[in-house]
Amino acid sequence: MTSERVVVTGIGAVSSVGIGKDAFWQGIASGRSGISRVQGIPEEVQSACKIAGEIRDFDPTLYMDRKAIKRTDRFIQFALAASKMAVEDAKIDLTQDDPTRVGVVVGSAAGGFQTIENQYKVLLSKGPDRCSPFTVPMLIVNMAAGWVSMTYNAKGPNLCQVTACATSSHSIGDAYGIIKRGEADVMFAGGSEAPITSLVMAGFSSARTLSTRNDEPEKASRPFDRDRDGFVMGEGGAVLILESLSHALKRGAHIYAEVAGYGLTGDAFDIVQPCVDGEGAARSMSMALTQAGLKPEDIQYVNAHGTSTPVGDKAETVAIKRVFGEHATSGKLMVSSSKSMTGHLLGAAGAIEAAVALMSIENSLIPPTINLENPDPECDLNYVPNKAIEGVEVNAALSNSFGFGGHNACLLFKKYKD
Repeated sequence: MTSERVVVTGIGAVSSVGIGKDAFWQGIASGRSGISRVQGIPEEVQSACKIAGEIRDFDPTLYMDRKAIKRTDRFIQFALAASKMAVEDAKIDLTQDDPTRVGVVVGSAAGGFQTIENQYKVLLSKGPDRCSPFTVPMLIVNMAAGWVSMTYNAKGPNLCQVTACATSSHSIGDAYGIIKRGEADVMFAGGSEAPITSLVMAGFSSARTLSTRNDEPEKASRPFDRDRDGFVMGEGGAVLILESLSHALKRGAHIYAEVAGYGLTGDAFDIVQPCVDGEGAARSMSMALTQAGLKPEDIQYVNAHGTSTPVGDKAETVAIKRVFGEHATSGKLMVSSSKSMTGHLLGAAGAIEAAVALMSIENSLIPPTINLENPDPECDLNYVPNKAIEGVEVNAALSNSFGFGGHNACLLFKKYKD
């Protein structure tokens, strides 16, 4: 069987911390919070949580025409924007490629909830005949992948993952496998999410998973801190351009890193809570290491799932210790959560955090976990509190994503070498 090496050549990112790879990375590296009071939900239907990583400066007309905007939900628009930026960053002319060798794996956990809520209001107030004929293709989760495919004439493998908060890590991992098996030369891979709606916020709030630190939005997302009280919702998306090494070298592409390992496991434990002993998450990380042929001490950085929930952060800490042992407990392994800045992008989290891991390798910088002021005694690793660590050679980095239903995914990126 063919076994291609797979590399990342393009990054597109949309987040409350910054839009575009450079603005996004500048925000992450400087420890800037993108969390603020929610403005897009009317006060009368706001839940107990009134804060989120809401994007205020997104202009869809920069990425698509007005006709397409009217036919797409916000989560699809984020995916198209990230894809356009990734293509531009990769400096790739896809018209020169066989379209059947270009594929897409772009997912979302929730899909078009804004459309669902808006069209249900139309149904109740104006009747069924007034609902948009584009309601279904605007809300169904696979349409982000569909629109990317149609926009770039990508006729190769086309998939949509839906695995809660592990969605876009699974998307990238699956795209990696497709190229590795020789089934495509180029893949769009990532995810997008637009979950800051009254119903989604109310649902998570009723489950008591969201932070209610409404008076200090920028300090609300505080992974591994003793005073954390839940996660903060975020929106946006990220798409990576993955290529076979031979394809990338042939066109002289800039290579951010090589995708070297992908682990995916199930907890088989609970619909919401992670295994407290970290067993499933640990197996996912170990699987990625084994696939990459690396030892625990070969990893310099882990971008943690780190949601800022009391149970989740402890479970991930336990999982990291199970895999990395003394390398982790000594502080040599650096771990940070970019969710402290972006909030939790649900199905898009894995892709936006993969971008962080890639940029960490590219720039020899470990981004911080902000708001880590009072460390939880049970979360006792080197979480790079509050300030980035510069000048650190990152040869290999892991990115963790763990989703409701016990879905675990781990991506391993390593510095490209001939």
